Amino acid sequence: MAAFFRWLRRNVIVIAGLLTLAYLLLPNIVVTVFSFNKPKGRFNYSWQEFSLDAWKDPCGVADMCGSLSLSLQIATWATIGATVLGTMIAFALVRYRFRARGAINSLIFLPMAMPEVVMAASLLTLFLNMGAQLGFWTVLIAHIMFCLSFVVTAVKARVMSMDPRLEQAAQDLYAGPVQTFLRVTLPIAAPGIAAGALLAFALSFDDFIITNFNAGSTVTFPMFVWGSAQRGTPVQINVIGTAMFLVAVLLVLSGMLIGKRRNKQSR
Repeated sequence: MAAFFRWLRRNVIVIAGLLTLAYLLLPNIVVTVFSFNKPKGRFNYSWQEFSLDAWKDPCGVADMCGSLSLSLQIATWATIGATVLGTMIAFALVRYRFRARGAINSLIFLPMAMPEVVMAASLLTLFLNMGAQLGFWTVLIAHIMFCLSFVVTAVKARVMSMDPRLEQAAQDLYAGPVQTFLRVTLPIAAPGIAAGALLAFALSFDDFIITNFNAGSTVTFPMFVWGSAQRGTPVQINVIGTAMFLVAVLLVLSGMLIGKRRNKQSR
């Protein structure tokens, strides 16, 4: 018994980490398991029998793949817009001194700290006062606005850790401003930019509250899932969720492998 407690004391952090990871992955495991279910009723909440029908026909539910395609389009354009604007804002906040810089730094964090329902209602009021028609463009503008803060925070942290002497060395070697930015600054800042872009894509694709307020008749994938849950839960929703989870895992593993290769090459 004493040996067991000594072993437990040595590995308590590892055990706690594994339990936390299992707790976080449990919903994904449930979604994956039930993507192979064949329910007898409308609701996919209890296991009936194993089936590959949903995987063979993931677009078998009307309008589901259409809403998924719309969400992917909005998330892609929102990611591009938020990443470009957020990167420029991050560089401006770190590299330059100007009036109201401190106030802007504080305001950047407001969308992250503010409840989504408040931002959603505020954006809806703005669009209605402007006479804008609710739909794809209002959702896209709203997504860029709330993703912007997350991109700025990720890129800003990376830019602040950059060594300015590297850029000065490039200039000493007669590199122009554009060449210095493309060959020195951008590669160093790329991990922060990529992290901000991935975070923006995930937030945009997953958002329901802000989208629901400003979508009008436009139906994104989260809104489709919410509407389907009122009438029944198609197995195909679990299929799409499982596929997205697997893609995310592959992206993370690919990033880890690329990082390991770069570390080996630099040694």
